[in-house]
Amino acid sequence: MIVYHGGKQEIKKPRILVNGFNKDFGYGFYCSEIEKQAKKWAMTKSLTHPIVSVFQVEINGDLNIKKFDTMTDEWLEFIARCRAGETHSFDIVEGPMADDTVWDYVNDFIAGRISKELFFEFAKFKYPTHQITFCTERALQCLKFERSFIANDQ
Repeated sequence: MIVYHGGKQEIKKPRILVNGFNKDFGYGFYCSEIEKQAKKWAMTKSLTHPIVSVFQVEINGDLNIKKFDTMTDEWLEFIARCRAGETHSFDIVEGPMADDTVWDYVNDFIAGRISKELFFEFAKFKYPTHQITFCTERALQCLKFERSFIANDQ
């Protein structure tokens, strides 16, 4: 599998950064199978020099992997816990992305302002999203740097 990471610099040796705000699947190195999505990530991090790094992934069979194929109750609850700062024991977590709009709905759900049913109605994506997060050093060993390129909106 090929994955893309968007940022402000080329990443040949990924690292897990454990600072900043809490993300969908907790701390880790975030990538996507969708090149266009990684380009958008890169352009939000740097308007002058957005870079997409490309990796080949070879999954080791003994990793603890959690995959969400679609937005489900379990996915919503997992994201809510991770965004609240809770940790998990997975090496890799993969699934749909809760972008800023969806995150507003997650907050509404957590605060009890909307039901799960209403959350899923509001959160339907008009376009597909995907993220795969490499959460441990063992998981990072599955990534082989291939190349990088400057992202643009073409």
